[in-house]
Amino acid sequence: MMMQAKAFGKFAPSQLHPLRPFEAAFRIPEREGPAAWRSGIPSIQNFLNHLARYTRCESSREKYLRHLLQFCRWCGLTPEQLAQLPIEQAQSLVQTFADQLAEMGRSKAYVNTVLKRLKTFFRANGCQGLKLATQFVPVRYRKAAEYIPTKTEIYSMADVAGSPRNRAIILILWSSGVRVSTLCALNYGDIATEMEESESRIMIPIYPAMKERVPDACKGSIPYYTFVCPEAVEALRAYLKEREEKYGRILPDDPLLHSGWTLWSREERSTRRLTRNGVLLIVKKAAKLAGVPQWNQVASHCLRKAFESVLRSPTIDGGRMDPGTQQFLFGHILPGTQDVYYDKTRVDYHREEYGKLDFSRGSTPPRTVDKIVNIAELSSHFEQGWIFVAKISEGTAVVRKSG
Repeated sequence: MMMQAKAFGKFAPSQLHPLRPFEAAFRIPEREGPAAWRSGIPSIQNFLNHLARYTRCESSREKYLRHLLQFCRWCGLTPEQLAQLPIEQAQSLVQTFADQLAEMGRSKAYVNTVLKRLKTFFRANGCQGLKLATQFVPVRYRKAAEYIPTKTEIYSMADVAGSPRNRAIILILWSSGVRVSTLCALNYGDIATEMEESESRIMIPIYPAMKERVPDACKGSIPYYTFVCPEAVEALRAYLKEREEKYGRILPDDPLLHSGWTLWSREERSTRRLTRNGVLLIVKKAAKLAGVPQWNQVASHCLRKAFESVLRSPTIDGGRMDPGTQQFLFGHILPGTQDVYYDKTRVDYHREEYGKLDFSRGSTPPRTVDKIVNIAELSSHFEQGWIFVAKISEGTAVVRKSG
């Protein structure tokens, strides 16, 4: 069925989305349902079968097929013709393609990713052992410039964001550290209980089933949870109250943060999700209005990196958060066997530790006092709010307390 084009090149929201270019080219008949990710081309189906053994992430499969289509168009060969090439010819074509991408100014990491994905296609079709030269990626290499806003700048961005929803988006991204796709995938039901109980630091759960809403929502299918600071919770409550007054009751399966796209009908808007690009535009506009000099280098992911800075900074009691807890709240797997033994079930403990993080607006760090005490006096000092810092000798230790 032909789709009716709308203003600004958009399609009518009520109609089905057309097949994406790689789906049309690789004879994948549907975007959803039993025929999705099923191809009428044997070499493509071999490729999809191979990917299914390692990932169920639709986003990953889409990226692999997009790069393969780009390569097919460049060399003028079909996937079936590529699968039949002698290894030397396949190797030469892939290497030349990658080298040309590098000459066009694509990042070294991008070129290496393309090499890896094309090599996977040939391996899935029985062509093993392609010897390809990758690009050397220096430590801390990044082609696109980025700017991590300071705490003061983030609050300024939130204050000029333009709406309760936009303010909540910026403060949630920063104070929870969730990835943008995770934010877009959140449903109201994920936090409804704690919101209704007036919890000051609500828990944000991240779990694999969220990938059914947004493919990249739970990276690596690693479940974890994090929290949102009190000021972000206040912003979220203000937004949800305004949304209910405007669109009616919010259901558990409705997105936590809705799309404001005006081409949706009024009845639909509260049930439609934000997109990654929509969040990026909100963040960049807020950075520009806040007067951040490098506003154009502030991406949504920069707020996640700003959250990492808070995790690593001194807490409000003058201490430091345990590195394992930092990694867990950031959504990373702990190294070695640490992850297996780390207790992820202690929600109250993690909420308490999160509560020690310094999300205050003031730029001056809390004043702390250090004192040397006898080991025998530690218990009484702990009761008074002092924390252990270091052991000096067999009989003495350093303790610290906020002044």
